[in-house]
Amino acid sequence: MRLHNYFRSSASFRVRIALELKGLGYDYAPVHLVKGEQLKEPFASISPERLVPVLQDGDHTLTQSLAIIEYLEETHPEPPLLPADAAGRARVRALALDIACEIHPLNNLRVLKYLVKELGASDEAKTAWYRHWVESGLEAVERQLAAAPAAGPFCHGDRPTLADCVLVPQIFNARRFECRLDHVPTVMKVFDHCMQHPAFMAAQPSRCPDAEG
Repeated sequence: MRLHNYFRSSASFRVRIALELKGLGYDYAPVHLVKGEQLKEPFASISPERLVPVLQDGDHTLTQSLAIIEYLEETHPEPPLLPADAAGRARVRALALDIACEIHPLNNLRVLKYLVKELGASDEAKTAWYRHWVESGLEAVERQLAAAPAAGPFCHGDRPTLADCVLVPQIFNARRFECRLDHVPTVMKVFDHCMQHPAFMAAQPSRCPDAEG
């Protein structure tokens, strides 16, 4: 397998975690988003969306991080990243989507660039935008984790799931933008537990070949 990604991309980070959790080896192909490499060949021909991550597995070229992780779950079911019961799977997917659909789209690189270049937002306004949506979005995740009896040391019970693969990269980004996190103690407890796991540590941005200071 070959994974096209950018070390600071939270969506790429999700897939790296899943690959590490499942013990799957892969070739790392860096795509520098800030330099616009996603818009140039040869990557532009690989990804119709001009986005990372992209996973190539034999004749299959897969896009969208959650779809990639679900593909890995189906093709390499052990260890599972989704619970065995339907209700548990729905809960884990909902937690993942609360971040991937409600927080991340408002704060990805394309949106932040548009705010500045097209709408004339100042750096201060851009940062305020970012922090607002991350802090309020994580508050919703906090309510779910704090209230649910299925919550354990991870988002759902005693082993990492798809939800943890999505949560951890969001916290990395939140810290990079100095977002307030003291209002989400359950979220941070889960994050801290995840970061004691070898797979999460191995997948973090600082361990990537294209990592920058």
